[in-house]
Amino acid sequence: MTLARLKEILAGEYGRRVVIGVPYAWLLAFFVVPFLIVFKISFSEVRFSMPPYAPLFELTEDGAHWRAIFNLGNYHYLIADSLYIATFAYSIKVAAVSTLICLAIGYPMAYAIARARESTRNLLLMLIVLPFWTSFLLRVYAWVGLLQNDGVVNNVLLAVGLIDQPLTLLYTDFAVYVGIVYSYLPFMILPLYSNLEKHDLTLLEAAADLGARPMTAFLRITLPLSIPGIVAGCLLVFIPAVGEYVIPSLLGRSDQLMIGRVLSDEFFANRDWPVASAVAIVLLVGLLLPILVFQRYQNREIEAARR
Repeated sequence: MTLARLKEILAGEYGRRVVIGVPYAWLLAFFVVPFLIVFKISFSEVRFSMPPYAPLFELTEDGAHWRAIFNLGNYHYLIADSLYIATFAYSIKVAAVSTLICLAIGYPMAYAIARARESTRNLLLMLIVLPFWTSFLLRVYAWVGLLQNDGVVNNVLLAVGLIDQPLTLLYTDFAVYVGIVYSYLPFMILPLYSNLEKHDLTLLEAAADLGARPMTAFLRITLPLSIPGIVAGCLLVFIPAVGEYVIPSLLGRSDQLMIGRVLSDEFFANRDWPVASAVAIVLLVGLLLPILVFQRYQNREIEAARR
């Protein structure tokens, strides 16, 4: 087959199907299939064997009939046990508060980068992305040295006279918020910058010509136009923050667990894979809902723009 013939095939209907099929095949292999496996295990029963769960269909003791195991008790256990309800609620609270803090910090930063000169814009973006060049675990663990009683933060506060004795910063909710905001702030800034950079600045000039003050023009023009970027940034921060495992384990309290820690303990410590799978399914379904809402909002925006 010649190169020209290959290009002709790829440019045709067959080539388009191949290009579209690659991401679908990726999702099928690495999302749908694992999801179905975990979903199946969530209806199983725990067994002290390998694997540590019962098959959904197994032969009876006499070997003459098949017996179906469809256990809804794993999901009922999540509702009946207050530990899981409290853990889910705490995880959602930490993720929501961290998302709002990231938005409050990230929006002005993204706005400043979008309105900066083109010569300095790339440098500022590089500074935002620069932390990703370092291991995530090392960046989180560095906060242990910064927030401990004899760490940098307490030593600076003592040196300037703001405090008389070291503050308890490490292993608190405050440390968890600091770690999550520090780690996920770029995920808020980058979508906001991508949105703000595309705004038509002539709209602000027209508003100024009509007598609108800068704050009024921002609230009535810039902020509404940046809502898609805000929603995208909030989802990119909120979704991974709910299931965060490393940051609460290193910086948080030992008596206050997030759902990621509970999920890990059920899988590896308790070896209760059915309950752990039920926790994973509930968490995944709960996180898919805001994504579907965002996609529906985006589709409405696209349809409105076409009209």
